[in-house]
Amino acid sequence: MLGKILSLFASVILLVGCSSNAPDIRAICLRDDIGNYVIKWETDPVMEGIVKMTVSDNPDLFTNEAPIIYANIKDGVATYITNDNISRKYFRLSFNDKYARIIGARSAVMDSVQNFRDLGGYTSTNGKTVKWGKVFRSGELSSLSEWDSIRLDNLGIKTIIDLRTNQETLTAPIKYTKANILQIPISVGKIADAPQRVIEGRMRKGDAGVYMEDEYLQFVTDNTDQFAKVLEQFQNEDNYPILISCSYGKDRTGFLTAMLLAALDIPRDAIMEDYLTSNQYIDTSHLADIVKHLSTDAQESITVFLTANEGLMDLAFHKIKKEYGSTEKYLSKGLRLTDKKRERLKDILLY
Repeated sequence: MLGKILSLFASVILLVGCSSNAPDIRAICLRDDIGNYVIKWETDPVMEGIVKMTVSDNPDLFTNEAPIIYANIKDGVATYITNDNISRKYFRLSFNDKYARIIGARSAVMDSVQNFRDLGGYTSTNGKTVKWGKVFRSGELSSLSEWDSIRLDNLGIKTIIDLRTNQETLTAPIKYTKANILQIPISVGKIADAPQRVIEGRMRKGDAGVYMEDEYLQFVTDNTDQFAKVLEQFQNEDNYPILISCSYGKDRTGFLTAMLLAALDIPRDAIMEDYLTSNQYIDTSHLADIVKHLSTDAQESITVFLTANEGLMDLAFHKIKKEYGSTEKYLSKGLRLTDKKRERLKDILLY
């Protein structure tokens, strides 16, 4: 099981010592049910010795203070116990003082924000890795708790890119004032009528599926120019850290994130894994009182709308191939990411 998890969420970040016989070291950081950080690793070949861990609130700044954890490399796991759920922690792992990795937890603790995640840790096809703490993704920020506002402060978020429509932002404006908020609306087409159809009992599971398919196709056919405008913001290093946000951080944010990762040469399976991870971090409990009064058809429709479906992202990629010939051509022609701009992205976002 650990091997499977590590292969999916490989978070190999920084290699110290570039010899050709350097071991393959994979590490992940998870949060347990009470908020502690559980750090797991594997080495190939199996190594003997000691792994030392230091902790920081800033993934770009680790002090020379004494490590907070010493562990036997063969143990493969260690836990950092903390009652601090306000600041976000990153860890530097040093294996026998020779090979180092910087890792963080994919998710961040939030009380009032759905699906909040860090995009750091994904490894590109040429062995470089997305930096931690640079790009985050989430659902809407219209009901921020006081603690969540402090958490955003601690993350140093400078730019929030809101992909919701004008109507959505008028109904539920972002309640955070310490970042530059850029609204670049992505239209949702027919799906805007879906809530009323669900309430009126005029929506079935199959209808919901068609609505979602239309939305993902429209990302490519109708919204490419808007997505290109969003990605232009990633060219300015002063905009970071950046938070991408929409209603649940799943569809519009999911497609944009997929394109950003593709531009960084992250493999398709990792892109899909990131997309599907929304299913772990969308909490529908707030809908319980509403859903229980609806018909079975309505409940099934809502489930479709709130689920990240691999088939939908595949549909978008197939549409890209049909319209542009390849994802690479879509990035360059559709999203206006020239070779120079892609190299700029990689310089900013990859170790």
